[in-house]
Amino acid sequence: MSGHSKWSTIKRKKAATDQKRGNLFTKLVREITIAAKIGGGDPAGNPRLRLAVDNAKMNSMPHENIQRAIKKGTGELEGVHYEEIAYEGYGPGGIALIIETATDNRNRTVADVRHIMTRHNGSLGENGSVSWMFQRKGSIDVPKAAVSEEQLMEALLEAGLEDLDSEDEHYFNVITDVKDLETAKKALDEAGIVYENAKTDMVPDNFVEPGPDDASKAVKLIDALESCDDVQAVYSNLEVSEQTMKSFDS
Repeated sequence: MSGHSKWSTIKRKKAATDQKRGNLFTKLVREITIAAKIGGGDPAGNPRLRLAVDNAKMNSMPHENIQRAIKKGTGELEGVHYEEIAYEGYGPGGIALIIETATDNRNRTVADVRHIMTRHNGSLGENGSVSWMFQRKGSIDVPKAAVSEEQLMEALLEAGLEDLDSEDEHYFNVITDVKDLETAKKALDEAGIVYENAKTDMVPDNFVEPGPDDASKAVKLIDALESCDDVQAVYSNLEVSEQTMKSFDS
């Protein structure tokens, strides 16, 4: 919808100005460690690990940190045991939230998540309360400065492209089936097309646009959740108008 921003777009805009990215490496390390533990330490035979390593490199994580995280996952080095737990709930304006965590202490994590939700006018729900509204997909951001829409469509035509969102001012958002994410990345590499933020994503079937006050509160809630060390990702069906977005920065 022209003149509106989905949460994935909002995050990109905020990342360009927010400096609250100190826990990014923590989240990347945990994902690498978990991926290596589940599927082995060879990225060539472990798509989840390969994706995690690629994202770590894209965010300038040192090679030694990546290798250490892999070895902790495979047991070659002593490390912390992480458990993956997802929480579901609602935020201001009725937005739906899925909060994915990786924790070594589930009691601490659920207490932290519940505290943040309550403090920011949100509430936790039962498992399945909102996940039915989302589908897990592959997602890749491609800078519009790097390629035309026609060139991008041509490169991905045989690589599992399901949808191409061009509403963002600076990025195309490529959506694929999860199993086709690596194929799409390879097709972009072979075509020499630069891309960013290749990841799995929870894509909502429909978006909710609260009023300006609730939208502001919702953004603050999601910010607070993403600042929690145990939270790996937050997915939402939040959508806000460009006018409301501008008011956040004023």
